[in-house]
Formats: sequence, C-alpha cells, structure tokens
Amino acid sequence: MGKPASHASCTIEMCSVNTPYEVAVIDEIQMIRDPGRGWAWTRALLGLCAQEIHICGEAAAIKLVTELMYTTGEEVEVRSYDRLTPIKTLDHALGSLHNLRPGDCIVCFNKNDIYSVSRQIEAQGLECAVIYGSLPPGTKLAQANKFNDPNDLCKILVATDAIGMGLNLSIKRIIFNSLVKPTVNEKGEREIDTISTSQALQIGGRAGRFSSMYKHGEITTMLQSDLPLLKDILSKPVSDIQAAGLHPTAEQIEMFAYHLPDATLSNLIDIFVSLCQVDGLYFVCNIEDFKFVADMIQHIPLNLKARYVFCTAPINRNLPFVCTSLLKYARQFSRNEPLTFQWICKHVHWPVSSPKSIKDLMYLEAVHDILDLYLWLSYRFMDMFPHTVLVRSMQKDLDAIIQNGVYNITKLIRASEAASNVHVMEGAVPSHETRNENSRTGLRGVRGSRRTSLNSEAQSGSLTSKLVKDGLLTPTMLRQLEQEWLRRQNDHGNQDGRTSNDMDTFKKTKKTK
Repeated sequence: MGKPASHASCTIEMCSVNTPYEVAVIDEIQMIRDPGRGWAWTRALLGLCAQEIHICGEAAAIKLVTELMYTTGEEVEVRSYDRLTPIKTLDHALGSLHNLRPGDCIVCFNKNDIYSVSRQIEAQGLECAVIYGSLPPGTKLAQANKFNDPNDLCKILVATDAIGMGLNLSIKRIIFNSLVKPTVNEKGEREIDTISTSQALQIGGRAGRFSSMYKHGEITTMLQSDLPLLKDILSKPVSDIQAAGLHPTAEQIEMFAYHLPDATLSNLIDIFVSLCQVDGLYFVCNIEDFKFVADMIQHIPLNLKARYVFCTAPINRNLPFVCTSLLKYARQFSRNEPLTFQWICKHVHWPVSSPKSIKDLMYLEAVHDILDLYLWLSYRFMDMFPHTVLVRSMQKDLDAIIQNGVYNITKLIRASEAASNVHVMEGAVPSHETRNENSRTGLRGVRGSRRTSLNSEAQSGSLTSKLVKDGLLTPTMLRQLEQEWLRRQNDHGNQDGRTSNDMDTFKKTKKTK
C-alpha cells in the first residue's frame, strides 16, 4: 500500500488468496478515515488472509484499530516509536525565494503553484526537483534521488503533500507556500480549507529525518502572515480517528438487484446507502465517483458483478482521456474481445514522443494512468487483459519519458508561457474593422479584440513567434511591446476619431451645398 489512496484497492485482493500470508503490512492506516477511498483500508484490515499483520501509521488510529480488532477477536500489540531527531517551527518566514538554502522544500497544494515556483527558482539560476501526486512512482523516485544526491547540483525541492507518503527525502527545511488545500468532503464536494494538524505534522515531519544528512529539521511558511496560523495548527493535538470507511460490496448490491431488477446500478447504490445503517465505528464513504462511472457505462451490456468492478476502478474523473479509456475498456470487455497490447498501443498512440510543453506532459501522465488502469483490471479479469508484461514494459518506457520531461520542466514551462504570450500578442492585433470601431470608441474595447480570429498567414508564422523561437524576444519583452503598442494605438485612435468626424462634417456640408 505504498501508493496513494486512489490505488489502495489493489491491496484487498490479498484476502482472496487461499494460503494465508505469514506476514502482511498495511501502511498509512490513517487513510482509513478518507471520505473517498477509506473503505479500501477497512477491507484490507478486516479481510487480509495473514497470520500476522503489521500496521503503520499515526497514533491517532490506535484506538479505532484496537476497537475494530476487538470485534473480530484479534490480539493487538501497540509499539510506539519516538522521533529520533529534533524539529522546530521557525519564528520567521522565508519571505522571498531569494532566501532559499540547500535542503529546502517548498510545499504547494496545486500544480499551478508548483509550475510558478519552479519557474521563479530556475530564473535565479538554481536547479530544483519537482514531485507531485500524478507523477508515476518511478519519476517521483528519480526526482527524490536527484534531490538527495549530495553530488547533484539540485538542492531545492518543490512538491505537493505527495512527499508525505512513501518517499525518503533529505530535507532540512519545510516551507509551506500556503496553508489552504483543496479537499473533498463526505458528500463528494470539493472545498478549500486550511490543512489539518495531522496533515501539517505529516508534511512537516519530513524535515530532518534520522536517515537523512540533516539531523535537525525546521518548518516555516513562505509568508510571515501565515506563520502564526501554522504554529497554532501544529500546537493542537491530533484528534483520534473516530470511524473507518465502508462501501457496499458486490454481493450486497446483487441482493438489492434481485428485488429491484429494473433499477440501474447508480440507483441501486443510492437506495442501498439511503437505507443502510452503520454503528459508530464506521461511516459510508461518498459514492459520487462510483455513480459517475456507473452512469457513464450504463448503456454497455455487462453483468452486475463486472459492472461493479469497473465502477470501483480508481480513476480521476476530472481527466477526460482516462474516463474515455475506462469506457472503451468496458465496451471491449462487453464484446468479449480481449484488450491486447496492440489495442492499447493504438488507443494511446504509442510510441509517444518527449513532451514539448506542460500540456504534453499532462497528456503523458494521463497515459500512465490509463496503463495503471489496465493493470488494475488485469488483476480482476486476467483473460480479458492478458498482456500485463508488455504493458508493464510499456509503462516503464513511458516513465522514463516523463522523467525526462520533469527533469526539463522549467523548459516546458517556458515553452508554454512563450506560446501563451505569443497567442496573446497576436490576438491583440485588431482587424481593419476592429481598428475603425476602436477609433470611434476611444480604444476602450481593444482588449475584446483579442478574441478576433487570426488569418492563416499569422497562424502559419508571425514575426513575434519567429523572434521568440530564435530567442530574440522574451515573454517580458512581449508584454512591454504590447503595452507600448496599446498606448500608440490609443493616441492614433483618438486622432483617427477626430479625422473621421471631420470627414463626416465635410461630407454633410458638401451635400448641403
């Protein structure tokens, strides 16, 4: 269970093995409270077929796990481990990226901040490693090794809270870029909220680890105004986990389907959740992702058990390509046609080339998720997803391509920014009709003219795009040129407006005569 919660379901397959494992390990047990995928940890904890289970995680989970094991008649032995190195919260914030030191890690909670901070660090002539959740495990590990290597020039890390799980990093100082994070509540709704004490400790605790080169850890914020709030968060005790997540099983849904044969799977799950009751040790995880997939594949003829499995697949429903891929998997499955290596290559347009922009990199990350989804389904439908070895090899090659893209991420950011600025600059050149309109309105609507479509000649290769490509113009210079152009157009526009009025007066006078 070294992967994030979205991949946790893989672990529960161990419970179907006839021969018990001698020892099994469940990591990050605190994820049992996750409103979306906590049920995977609950199933693993209660269903693993092992003589001995080692559970790792926060002390906040001890009480709940002990109570759960009491209900199953298991013996529980608790072993607590103290931190071996000191860590402290600083009295001053970083203030500026110019104050960075080797061993610093800036923690952001969205990709845009990752890109922005990385770009600013690179502008200072510094190298930085980048780690965020949607990167493949191999790429995360490669970036971690690059940052940890004392002989590498990369001494700064920019990361999301993905560093809080499964990575050993030599961090001296954790710097929170902000203290608010997007979350999903029990109803599946997205919210922006201040990070919890548990999250702050999990992330901040990565500084000054015993196994790293830094024997003292430090925690601070980017902004001085955030520092009092961080200290308040860290000073609070971590609340015990009150309940473990549950999700209806396939067998339970089949029972409902027997009595409601005309109901869709989405309806069945809604009815079950509305009628079910759980005691205080459990809660029902939100089912919005499940229902999303259920509605998406409702028109595909599948038996209920297979439909249920597809609906529990760990996907990000905000990625259209991944959702479309799951839909195609289900359609191919329904035809009883195995999903071959050739089929998957054609679907993802393999082989792929190295990314040239952030958009390309995000596409490759989505492809990696699609291959992950193939492997996840192959554990459940071996006959229909037969080429796992080839797909794993393909995924390994893709990982190397993504690693190269992340290694050059600041170049990708610059390329994306340049393309964006060229588009804005070209779009700012109004057509002949727009210039006439602007001259009559005093150029107040000039920004609206950016939406005017470009002619084919401008699209094929404008002067600005050529200058940017040749390195003769930078995004900053483009913005300055745009501002100068706007000022000049404003001046000329006013003059043209007066000339136009004079011509109109002249024509009227001529007609009168």
